Amino acid sequence: MAVHELSITESLIDAVLDRTGDRQVTLVNLRIGPLSGVLPDALRFCFEVASAGTPLAGAILTIDEPPGRARCRACGGVFGLDDLILLCPCGSADVEVVSGRELMVTSVEVA
Repeated sequence: MAVHELSITESLIDAVLDRTGDRQVTLVNLRIGPLSGVLPDALRFCFEVASAGTPLAGAILTIDEPPGRARCRACGGVFGLDDLILLCPCGSADVEVVSGRELMVTSVEVA
């Protein structure tokens, strides 16, 4: 089990419970970008384990995985990022990450 993802999952569950209280949660929607440092599959596993015995037990977890994107300050081009190697195809390292670092709860459904 990934310790990093377990800690993040526990914080996620605490945040959801702060908003929903004792109501049974049936669905949790997340957005996790590829540059966030979080492995979605590990988080899925941790969610099942960490939610046991809580109002989130048995909830469906869906994860939207948007692509990483960056904009080059040198040439103005926008390009995809699969990892944290921030290098434009033009060769410039003067880039701005515009998406892919997301790690957020986008919605929750309760019974």
